[in-house]
Amino acid sequence: MPDQKRLFLVDAYALIFRGYYAFIKNPRINSKGLDTSAILGFMNSLLDVIKRERPDYLAVCFDKGGSSDRNALFEDYKANRDETPEAIKIAVPYIESILNAMHIPIVVKEGYEADDIIGTLSKQAEKKGFSTFMVTPDKDFAQLVSDHIFMYRPVFGGGYETWGIPEVQKKFEVQTPDQVIDFLGMMGDSADNIPGLPGVGEKTAKKFIAQFGSLEGLLENTDQLKGKMKEKVEANKDLGLLSKQLARIILDVPVKFDEENFKFSNPDTEKIKSIFEELEFRRLIENFRKTFELQTTKTNEESLSNQPEIELDKTAGSGQFSLFDQNTNQSNKKTPFYQYIDSELGFEIFMKYLFKQTAVCFKTINSSGDTLNPKIIGIAFCWEKDKGYYLAIPSDETKKTQLFNSIKPFFESNTIEKIGDQLKNESKILNHYGIRLKNNLFDTQLAHYLINPDMRHDLSILSQTYLNHKPTEISDIFGKGKNQIAAEQLPTKKLCDYYLEQTDLIFQLKEYFDKELVAAKTDQLFHKTETNLLEVLSEMELEGINLDTGFLKSLAIDLDKDITNLETKIYKESGEEFNIASPKQLGVILFEKLQLVDKPKKTKTGQYSTAEDVLVALAKKHDIVDHILEYRSLSKLKSTYVDALPSQINIKTNRIHTEYTQTVAATGRLSSNNPNLQNIPIRTERGRLIRKAFIPRNEDYVLLAADYSQIELRIIAALSQEETMIAAFKEGQDIHAATAANIFNVQLNEITREQRSNAKTVNFGIIYGVSAFGLSNQTNLKRSEAKALIDTYYETYPKLKDYIQKQTAFARENGYVETVLGRRRYLKDINSRNAVVRGASERNAVNAPIQGSAADIIKIAMINIADILKSQKLKSKMLLQVHDELVFDAHKDEIDMLSKIIKHEMENAFKLSVPLDVEIGIGNNWLEAH
Repeated sequence: MPDQKRLFLVDAYALIFRGYYAFIKNPRINSKGLDTSAILGFMNSLLDVIKRERPDYLAVCFDKGGSSDRNALFEDYKANRDETPEAIKIAVPYIESILNAMHIPIVVKEGYEADDIIGTLSKQAEKKGFSTFMVTPDKDFAQLVSDHIFMYRPVFGGGYETWGIPEVQKKFEVQTPDQVIDFLGMMGDSADNIPGLPGVGEKTAKKFIAQFGSLEGLLENTDQLKGKMKEKVEANKDLGLLSKQLARIILDVPVKFDEENFKFSNPDTEKIKSIFEELEFRRLIENFRKTFELQTTKTNEESLSNQPEIELDKTAGSGQFSLFDQNTNQSNKKTPFYQYIDSELGFEIFMKYLFKQTAVCFKTINSSGDTLNPKIIGIAFCWEKDKGYYLAIPSDETKKTQLFNSIKPFFESNTIEKIGDQLKNESKILNHYGIRLKNNLFDTQLAHYLINPDMRHDLSILSQTYLNHKPTEISDIFGKGKNQIAAEQLPTKKLCDYYLEQTDLIFQLKEYFDKELVAAKTDQLFHKTETNLLEVLSEMELEGINLDTGFLKSLAIDLDKDITNLETKIYKESGEEFNIASPKQLGVILFEKLQLVDKPKKTKTGQYSTAEDVLVALAKKHDIVDHILEYRSLSKLKSTYVDALPSQINIKTNRIHTEYTQTVAATGRLSSNNPNLQNIPIRTERGRLIRKAFIPRNEDYVLLAADYSQIELRIIAALSQEETMIAAFKEGQDIHAATAANIFNVQLNEITREQRSNAKTVNFGIIYGVSAFGLSNQTNLKRSEAKALIDTYYETYPKLKDYIQKQTAFARENGYVETVLGRRRYLKDINSRNAVVRGASERNAVNAPIQGSAADIIKIAMINIADILKSQKLKSKMLLQVHDELVFDAHKDEIDMLSKIIKHEMENAFKLSVPLDVEIGIGNNWLEAH
């Protein structure tokens, strides 16, 4: 076999689907909003095969139009298959273009599957003395294996395994590979909807093959079977024979193996580069080049000649710097040069080079894991690819203070760009040591959030996606669970290698993201808004807010009483005691015992659904439902806030310190965690009471809350240029009453409460694409009345309707929409053929610019207000941001001045054709202020 020529036949769709689903949790979406997961996954697999095997002959085989013969035999063949994902449909033309540029033949025949094409070509090649390798994970191909035909299967976790006759015999427990057809005919194939013999699974099929040799052998000897199995097999003989026929790969497809056409040749690199650049596969270009070019391995002498830029005087003594080899998962990546600095002389030389740089990536090693009470044991630095320097922090307090005083000017420098990921946390950590991280910052997570907001932004994902490098996992360094160890316990080499690899990768990502931000025209949004806000949020988180634990204790007692009373009512109404918190037990009570509906909705697991939307729809049918909803509401309120908030008070500061994240919500809104203060319910009386627990720092202060009034409606009025709405806002009218007057054709002073309420629902519903069905559920209107109201609304505000249509059209053409500051929301499903999926993207096309613009505006206001508070050295502090509201610890002597500053900056943060209006409240707690 070594002298035989080798042919590799690739099952295109098998590898395309495999590549797509490999990225399903973290889809690769480029700056144009194109989901490139399937293309990238397929190309990674193809290049991997080429690198590993250097095939003599290669072709890629596609399905086209399904299998005409099998569909004629069995109408339901593959009928259970889900519709092909949109991303794969989009991917195929790109893949075909790439294959053409690579001069790899594409073999496709209308009415035949890739299995049949590969089977036919394999047998033709075998007759010509070729060894053929079928590149596919599909087990059906095992039936084709022979002395010269092999399966080349990608395996989970990477790599490939080759199946010859011995492997097929072992896997399927057959004597010859063609018995795999009998095996599949007996047990069927759910993926292809091949029925098989009822009651025959994998184990039984293998037993029958061993006993009877074939499906026909089984059917001729059913007298040897017993009981129900005998009955099933005899009753379904025709089904079994049909299944075998469906499972058999066709070997006479009208295609021809032309040796010359299948010969593997050099690609058109310029075309490949052009396609990859369009797809934004910059790292894949390098991978491609390395695949097709001979790589020269550097000798040890060459490696040694590559001296580090920091060189020690030999008189400094040994151990001043230590060179550590970095093990990577890429054999063709050169070994990085990483240094360890733990001496005074080494530190002096390091500092000399540090302040010569224009951009430096850094990462602190905080062994405490607490950003409010950190313990830095080292700092990793990188300012050149594949080079890094680890600065050890001395344990001696005097030396530690001297070191931080020396390095402080770097972190506060105007001229040196500081690069990192999660710089907000770094800022809080450094603050503990009297260092303020400021001026000229670049956070890679923040940058990528603007480039691709729907994707995850952690370093591992970004590194694999953009640098084609999988970094060392933190669990591999520190361990997991009980076996996890502290940073101080790690060997120095291991600690340095891990953190220097991270800074090295962050530094490389920065160079890439710089260009992407400019290309997407979001560089100004990044530098002027998001990066400046990072510093503001850091200070807010450090400040924290005071909590009245005594009030929460008394509220807990009241809630316990109400929850107990509700339990009693629910048990009485149901006629028995049960676990109200158990969806399973509750479902039985509501839908079997009380029989509230004829056909109750069920979950995937088969139990009755008791989700909130289900119960809300049933609330009018029985008092028990209202009581259950209230029970859930109070129980959640108590566990999530009343009981939990006191436990989240920081021991050192005695305050609550929520953490804000800029990179979660695709619209640009901030998210709040530990605790989440943005989800405190304010629509219920009990929910609002939670805000009463938040109080000023001491008696010299009050809480001041500043809230944008109806900012989203003002933004949509301005963006749509709807004159009637703009006029109402300019005249200071109640916008919901004004809307009601217009759509119900009555005078403002004649508007009923119900009319205003319905108008309010429509006003806000339009932003979220409310339908007649949705509006009828939110109001007392019938569906026909709701439709008529929406139609009248659009007739009243025609420019609003035009705006919505223009936004959707823009999204369809460009794949994204944007806010007033140019923040993009990519909508990869805007042209989907699936109406439900497409509808969600169309709603986002309208909603995202509105919500995102509101987020942009309050961020600008926060930055400007923080600058003024600092420049005027006010005692008052900004504490919280919750949706469209800011909360301050206001010193009583500064209330008037502070109120004017806040109102002016919030109302003038961004100029729209509609005036922004801010309501300010003051109180001894957040509830009073709000």
